[in-house]
Amino acid sequence: MRFALNLLLLACLFAAGPICVMADEAPPVMLANVYQPDVDLADYWVSEKYDGVRAYWDGAALLTRGGNTIHPPDWFTAGWPQTPLDGELWVGRGQFEEASATVRDAEPDDAAWRKVHFMVFDLPASPGVFDARLAALQGVVGRLSLPWVVPVAQFKVADQAALNRKLQKVVAAGGEGLMLHRGGSLYRAERTDDLLKLKPYLDAEARVIGYLPGKGKYRGMMGALQVERPDGLRFRLGTGFTDEQRRHPPAIGSCVTYGYRSLTGKGVPRFARFIRVRESDEATR
Repeated sequence: MRFALNLLLLACLFAAGPICVMADEAPPVMLANVYQPDVDLADYWVSEKYDGVRAYWDGAALLTRGGNTIHPPDWFTAGWPQTPLDGELWVGRGQFEEASATVRDAEPDDAAWRKVHFMVFDLPASPGVFDARLAALQGVVGRLSLPWVVPVAQFKVADQAALNRKLQKVVAAGGEGLMLHRGGSLYRAERTDDLLKLKPYLDAEARVIGYLPGKGKYRGMMGALQVERPDGLRFRLGTGFTDEQRRHPPAIGSCVTYGYRSLTGKGVPRFARFIRVRESDEATR
């Protein structure tokens, strides 16, 4: 095991290539910046950030953010409108792995898809601002009358304290965080402050470039991942893994999402912790 790990470590030191390569025909989706407390909360709608797989209905097919076709059972999208829908394929709080496995399967598992909800949060082709798109979205989803197609609940908060209380409540219940959407914004396929994400931790992505062997109770398994950020900085991820993930660690060259509290003076993430493998076609907001 150690010999294999060392071989992989040596091989990956020469690995090259971009982080999280997306497909060529990616749909034009709106992307979120990280929330900063200096924004005017009166301008924003707030919703839960669903821990699922970002999906875009283009009027004929369901696509990942990377542009790959999703293959749900025929009944799942039967009767859906020709207008685009932007949302999240979600199984439940803390169930990202199940949602991801279901969505990635080229041969749809009917029983697994019965657990999936399409949480719709926007109408990309609607010409109005988000305030107006919300009303239109309710109408579109309401006319579908399908229990697995759900409009994401949007609400207002009075101040930062109320926002913090809502974040704590969602996280305590197993949720990932909150999204903030500027009511006066048009749908733009770029990353702007019109859409913000708020989590109890910072997160980022890095590419797996090697393994470090485990010690003690992890002897014979992966002890830590050696990863590289897009800017070339390398560091280790040694916590956040299940025993199964240590026995079968993420592949060399794959992207992983990690959480951290802050950065050191040299830019190294503090208390970095593995969250999940980040497949190229599973990027969320």
